[in-house]
Order: sequence, then structure tokens, then C-alpha cells
Amino acid sequence: MNRTSVLLTGLSATALVLAGCSSSAEPAAQPAAATSSTTSSAPAATTTQRPALDLSRFGALPAVPQPTTDTVSCAYPAETPAAKEVDPPPVDNVDVYGTVDVALATSQGPIDITLDRTQAPCTVNSVVSLVQQGYFDGSPCHRLTTSPGLEVLQCGDPSGSGRGGPGYSFANEYPTTTYTGDPAQAENPVVYPRGTLAMANAGPDTNGSQFFLVYADSVLPPQYTVFGTISESGLATLDAIAAGGVTGGSEDGAPANPVILESATV
Repeated sequence: MNRTSVLLTGLSATALVLAGCSSSAEPAAQPAAATSSTTSSAPAATTTQRPALDLSRFGALPAVPQPTTDTVSCAYPAETPAAKEVDPPPVDNVDVYGTVDVALATSQGPIDITLDRTQAPCTVNSVVSLVQQGYFDGSPCHRLTTSPGLEVLQCGDPSGSGRGGPGYSFANEYPTTTYTGDPAQAENPVVYPRGTLAMANAGPDTNGSQFFLVYADSVLPPQYTVFGTISESGLATLDAIAAGGVTGGSEDGAPANPVILESATV
């Protein structure tokens, strides 16, 4: 299955049109609007002032449910091909409690993130495994969205195409799993606040390696697994990246100032 990324505007297979905004709000499946060019200079982006989207009519993310066990088992069914060969993560006795600090060194500055196992233990288990194997090192952040109501930077595909993954997939976790008793409610958009770290996908339970960093409150259906937060210094780096705009001056595509994940370290 082609795994795109978590974007807005052209971000999801099921485009959610936001009121007051012409872009679709979802970090999920749809071929990336542009493949980032990490070696050539990008033209300067033209910035157009647009009114901010009124987020007050959208709900908040639900409360994180407390774990009922200390460990869980996870499933990572194989898919091929992988954008970069890695071993799948362990599946048994995966910790449910605690956080993991990860330092992302990028070509535009540091982005420190904190992964939260309580929110998404299987997701954190996978991301930590990928970090430890150097999967993200040298990969581009291929997509930036700057539309009001959907402002994220998407990374995690070593191929830079927006379709690459680690050769396996895994199921959605929080917040999707909090709606198991009311699937219709899981389609209603909520606010993913600034500083949120979440997984991109190409539909339910198709998570791989692509993730997005929310640098301004964004409206999405609760179908994208939240697994951590971004530090204040990391948000400053993201703000600078966003200020540079998108290649060609659009609101969705490769960052005008190319962003390379030079290394990721636990």
C-alpha cells in the first residue's frame, strides 16, 4: 500500500474541507503534492495574508485513557518494499508507561521531541526502534502545509516521495481508540494543538514511519495517532521553517528551505 503523509490541503485520502479554508485537513493518504528537492535551492515563497480559521467550533482531543496493564503486545505486519531496510520492532512486553526524549538534528535547527508511551505504546515502540536503527538519518521532511487550520511539517520518509515506509504497518492508537464505542464521532474534526506530534497514515491502521509536527493549532479528524509533544525550542525551529514558506508559494508542498533530518537520537 502506498503510504503518503499526514498533510492538510492534499493531506488525506478523505479530504476534509475546513470552513473558511479551501484546503483539506488531514494528514493521511494522498500522494504528496510535491517531492522535496534537497539539493537545489528553492524559489522564494510568496506569502499571502489569510484570515485565521475560527477553531472555537471544533472539539478538543479527548482525555488520554489510563492504561490497565503495564505492558502490551503489538503487531507490525510486513509490507514491501521498505524505503530503507530496517528490522521490525519487538512485539511483546512493550512498556505502556513513561516517556522517551528524542533529539532531531535538522538542517534548519534542532527539534527536540518527547514521546509518550501512555498515549501510544506501540507507536512509540516503533519510532524508538527506527531511531535506534538510524532509519530517519539523512531523510527529508518532504511536506509543509501553511493553510490556516492545517499547519504541519511532515517527515519520516527516507525516499522523500511521501509514499515510503519501513516495510511494516501498525494500528491506530490514541485518539482513534477512544472512539471505539462511537465510530461516527471519530469522523468529527477536533483541534490538534500546536506542539502535537502525530503519525501520518493512508487510512485506518496503515501507520508506518511518516509523522507530522504541528506548529499551529490544526483541525483534523481524530484518525491520526498522537504520540508525543514538541519542545519550545523545536517549535521555534518549526516557526522559522514555516516562515520560509512552500516551494512555489503554494500552501502545501516541499518546504522552500529544504529540511533534512540529519540525525535522530534517543
